[in-house]
Amino acid sequence: MADRRRGTRRRWTGPGPVVALVMLLVSACATPREPADVAARDIQRTLDRRAAAVVSRDEAAYLAPLDPAATRLRAAEREEFRNLAQVPLRSWEYRLTGLDRTGTGRATARVELRYRLAEYDEVPVKVAERLDLTRRDGRWYVAAERPPERGGARLWEQGEVTAVRGERSLVLGVGQDTELLRSMARTADRAVPAAGRAWPGRWSRRLVVLVPASLDGMGALLGAPAAGYRGIAAVTTGSAGGPGAASSADRVIVNPEAYGLLGDFGRRIVLTHEATHVATRAHTSAATPMWLSEGFADWAAYRGTGRTAGQAAPELQRSVRAADVPAALPADKDFGFAGDAGALARAYEGGWLACELIAREWGEERLTAFYRAVGGHGRREGAVEKAMHEVLETTPEDFTVRWREYLRSRLA
Repeated sequence: MADRRRGTRRRWTGPGPVVALVMLLVSACATPREPADVAARDIQRTLDRRAAAVVSRDEAAYLAPLDPAATRLRAAEREEFRNLAQVPLRSWEYRLTGLDRTGTGRATARVELRYRLAEYDEVPVKVAERLDLTRRDGRWYVAAERPPERGGARLWEQGEVTAVRGERSLVLGVGQDTELLRSMARTADRAVPAAGRAWPGRWSRRLVVLVPASLDGMGALLGAPAAGYRGIAAVTTGSAGGPGAASSADRVIVNPEAYGLLGDFGRRIVLTHEATHVATRAHTSAATPMWLSEGFADWAAYRGTGRTAGQAAPELQRSVRAADVPAALPADKDFGFAGDAGALARAYEGGWLACELIAREWGEERLTAFYRAVGGHGRREGAVEKAMHEVLETTPEDFTVRWREYLRSRLA
């Protein structure tokens, strides 16, 4: 810069060029806008430091990447970090998937949070996030977190998490009595081998159960209106797969209000049903109809309990005794949580008896083979027809006739 100024002075002819020269020097010496790739690199490093702090339980390091001016964010993040204290984490990472520069020293980042629970998750849970960032003194800081566009909240965002370990289960609860969580872990420990006897294939044989403080908390975890789950004791979340798919990080989410109304037997049925969904996840796909996935889970849950058909299917029994036998297997829409409770119960009961029919008439091995064949088809169209022909040597029309007769014989 000195050589350029000396050279310019030798050409000076008046005050006008001096002004132009000063403006030129200011422009040349000002810090240019940081290239996008450099900004992305620096932001990723900031996120990496924050992720490492979660796993190492270093609160100060976790808060350090937050904008010092974002006092409310810092308070919320401090509380969330402490809520995580009992959660057994194997890994926690942020992956920058997109970056929008919104002005000098400001950016919005699209981030994928990936985390795994120690000893339970074979693959990470993935959560899409959006972060507003600001640049101060050459460093990027997180200034705000935006709610995810899809998906639900995480349990530790709802309060301090209590963790209870069973032999085959991990129960994480917020606002729940520890003894209730221990009881739930014992029930889950019994549910896992029961599901394994019904589905002898390869699966994790472990359950992660999330228990929010309320029905509203359940809805928040699912990212759906809570009212639709009012009478549902639990649901299982996870990514449907297909043969060869990696095991997913399934979660059984409990509705504490509905679950609390059940006796010991009912709780056992609920968690065995959900454990069966975890067991069959890799072989459940878009081709699998709800009557098969839900019916198989109920068949596994009631298997060996000694319950009569009337005890397990009271709503459908009332219909059959009133000469109102369903004309067809339950459709997917019949399993909607927000509809009529009686119709929903009949859908589940009809699916269960369809699977029980296959197990009795064709054998349990054929039932599991049929389930795998349907899920392995890849698309809904033709999946059931093909599997019935190849595995059961029948047709959907013939099977429906036999199923309707089976309802009459079991429930009349």
